[in-house]
Amino acid sequence: MRNLLKFFRIFMLVLFVAGASLSFGANPSVPQKDGKQYAEVISGNNALIAPSDRANPKIYGGPEVEAIKTWGIDSPNSYGFGEIFTLLQGHYFSVIFGILIVLVPLAFLGHFMVIGQKKFNHGKKIRVFSSYNIFVHWCAAIPFVALCLTGLVMVFGDKLGGGGFVRFARDVHGIATIVFAIFGVLMFLMWFKSALPRAYDIDWLMIMGGYLSKEKKPIPAGKFNAGQKMWFWVCTLGGFAMVISGAFMFFQFSDINTLRMMALAHNFIGFLIVALLITHIYMAVFAIEGALHSIIDGHMGEEEIAILHSYYYKEINAA
Repeated sequence: MRNLLKFFRIFMLVLFVAGASLSFGANPSVPQKDGKQYAEVISGNNALIAPSDRANPKIYGGPEVEAIKTWGIDSPNSYGFGEIFTLLQGHYFSVIFGILIVLVPLAFLGHFMVIGQKKFNHGKKIRVFSSYNIFVHWCAAIPFVALCLTGLVMVFGDKLGGGGFVRFARDVHGIATIVFAIFGVLMFLMWFKSALPRAYDIDWLMIMGGYLSKEKKPIPAGKFNAGQKMWFWVCTLGGFAMVISGAFMFFQFSDINTLRMMALAHNFIGFLIVALLITHIYMAVFAIEGALHSIIDGHMGEEEIAILHSYYYKEINAA
């Protein structure tokens, strides 16, 4: 049934294109005036769109014909991204996203089975996050996760059959972008000082934060460890870059070559964000027992702070 519906949609699209071609009188099967190709003599999409409704004259209509000549990386005098974009978008982006959402969780499953969950005594707790911290975090986190999920739905839209579900994901993606753009800025202003790199972050990276060991020994980290800082900068600056590139693609207020560059950047940053989001969720939910509660009620066990955030623990005691 699904294949029949897909065939029907394709058939109707072919009929529409054929009808439009006949209406404009140009015959693609024979050379046109002065030996030019068919695409060089028709008015393009401008014939279908009223002048007042043409959102981007650099994309729709005649100008796109000239732009095509310099899109490809192998084209004469090429400087565009058309060919590389088509290659990556058509063959590699969805594959890379698929690999990430399969292999990254599998890697953490292996970590959980071999190293296991870190457990600490949560008897005495210390407040580390204020109510404002918690509110802003979740107001940024929820739309951010929604952006990632709906983005993946669009990446695999053809595999999911397209249709209303994918269009719904696209609409949710747009709404979530607005919410994240607001609270993402607030989160950046709230934590950027705590997320600035420190010398001891190098020591944390050298031992991978102690997550490859079952030992309980003090780890060089402040309120946020190097991994959390890395996630913070990718989530905020990378997220803002995604908002900007997404706005370019949604509103199409630039030339086609810039739009393709934005789409490439959107995907490449997306790889990093998806991989680190999975990492962040694993660390908060599975790697450390009770870690998620610190961003729910604002409290963290004293032993957990003393071990995993030893420099921050010293700051607390010195205050």
